[in-house]
Amino acid sequence: MTPAQPDAAATTATDVVDVLLYSDDVTTREQVRRAVGRRAAADLPLIRWTEVATHEAAVAQAMDGGFALLVLDGEAAKAGGVAVSRQLKNEMYECPPVLVLTARPQDAWLATWAQADAVVQAPIDPFKIQEAVAGLLRAGGRR
Repeated sequence: MTPAQPDAAATTATDVVDVLLYSDDVTTREQVRRAVGRRAAADLPLIRWTEVATHEAAVAQAMDGGFALLVLDGEAAKAGGVAVSRQLKNEMYECPPVLVLTARPQDAWLATWAQADAVVQAPIDPFKIQEAVAGLLRAGGRR
């Protein structure tokens, strides 16, 4: 009798990467998740999304750790992703890579000032955001 083969659809902790997605707009969060998909590239693990809608929740979740990537909406009300990026990059030891979503190309310099590792401009282009997420996960993502 041969040992049972593992189910190809089953995943383990090493097959999953955690990504924090911050936006106060549920539509934006859905667009990002759909554009990136379950995995950003074939050579990368599945993504487990943690969605938050407030600045406080984004900071608390990020500080708890365990995320390979933070995706922050630069247009979020009260505290946009640019401010959250700046805060986390300055307050967290070994802050994970940060991707900021901006509404205008002119806002890219703000994301750079906020020490974001990448910027994707709205409207969300699935190819661009997948490429950015995959690149950041490959370059600095922790599993």
